[in-house]
Amino acid sequence: MSAEHTQRPRRPRSSALVSAVPPPRPLRRELMTAALAVLMFTILLGVAYPLLIEGVSQVAFPSSANGQQIHVKGRLVGSKLIGQAFETPVIGSDGRPEEKEGKPVLEPDPIYFQSRPSATEPGPYNAAASAFSNLPPNSTITKEVDEAHIREYLALNKPYDPGLTVGEIPIDAVTSSASGLDPQISIANADIQAHRVAALRHLPLARVDALVGKYTSSRGLGFSGEPGVNVLELNLALNRISSPAASAGAAAAAAAVPVRSNLRAPTSHSSTAHREVEG
Repeated sequence: MSAEHTQRPRRPRSSALVSAVPPPRPLRRELMTAALAVLMFTILLGVAYPLLIEGVSQVAFPSSANGQQIHVKGRLVGSKLIGQAFETPVIGSDGRPEEKEGKPVLEPDPIYFQSRPSATEPGPYNAAASAFSNLPPNSTITKEVDEAHIREYLALNKPYDPGLTVGEIPIDAVTSSASGLDPQISIANADIQAHRVAALRHLPLARVDALVGKYTSSRGLGFSGEPGVNVLELNLALNRISSPAASAGAAAAAAAVPVRSNLRAPTSHSSTAHREVEG
């Protein structure tokens, strides 16, 4: 049988079916529907849901919800989650703090444990610009930076730990982390620095080691990462048992520089807690 005999003629569309197709909606109505949907979900997911989560978190765990801030006598001194520098102005031969381009020249404060190096810009431990150095391991710049950190670490700690060698310096005392904001240092790093801090604060090494242990956290979930020592909490604990001013006097005597020191609040442009030194 031929194809023309097998094809069935198409029946004309019923007028009832044609009339059942709805006419297109006006463009203005479509735009209004879309705008209302955007507004509704903006209010629901952009306002109501965040406020709900914030309210629950403030009630359930207020410390974590507020960045685990640390206050001393009502003054904000830092966060458990963000590292910071502990520095003191460099005193010149004239007994006055040195300046460079109108800013004081700072150096690590020897009476405090020092944090891990930071590569954030424009200054270290900038929580608004968390970043790493982005330099390859075989870069000459990386080599120079690492060597500078090694020299600084030895200059700061070897006088109080004469047996310290380059091979014993922990990696976290030389390199910066991926965030540049690590609030912790390794136990090995803290153990080396404990000799300096104990000597300058006139404390038994065993007592400083006990504080290091107290502020050492375990691995995350029991298996992730390595144990770490929270530097800010440890330094604040030291201040509670040993006067920073008296300790600064010991450090100044060791350096033959007469200074007077007080721990002060971080400046508005930095999370660095350092001592104000006057000649």
